[in-house]
Amino acid sequence: MKNLKRYRLFFILILGYGVLYFINESLFNMSTQKTSSSLLEMILVLPPVFILLGLLDVWVKRETMVKMMGKDSGIMGILLAFFLGSAAAGPLYAAFPVALTLLKKGSSFRNVLILIGAWSTTKIPLLIFEASSMGLNFTLIRFGLNIFGILGIALISEIVLGHKELEEIHARSLSIEN
Repeated sequence: MKNLKRYRLFFILILGYGVLYFINESLFNMSTQKTSSSLLEMILVLPPVFILLGLLDVWVKRETMVKMMGKDSGIMGILLAFFLGSAAAGPLYAAFPVALTLLKKGSSFRNVLILIGAWSTTKIPLLIFEASSMGLNFTLIRFGLNIFGILGIALISEIVLGHKELEEIHARSLSIEN
């Protein structure tokens, strides 16, 4: 019974797909095609991400991660988070398992938010494409604004959450199984 509750939304979506088939078959076919394409993309992207996370989990000691990206890592932790996020491959949903692993290893919440922000807006291939199509001035202005925006969001989030909530986030990350 617990599993039925857990997958309630999934069953509602399947029911919605069934109803859609009878209401508008062409929309059902387009929706099914897009869903299949997205699932295939996830199947191709997520296994390499999980393999890399497993290697990170085994190869990088917690003490090293705390030193490099922990609460007291300072500017080096921020720069490393930006670099990892900007150099990362794959869609944004692949960043969340990485973020969880970093939290479990002792990375600061601020640096995890910076990594997610950089992953979503400052990817190196995106910047190259953007510079070639939109111009270098546009790219540099957007990139600069993104850096300040990401830093601002991370710092404000850390201040607003406070010490107690940040400790709770870290505790919850440790209780989540990969």
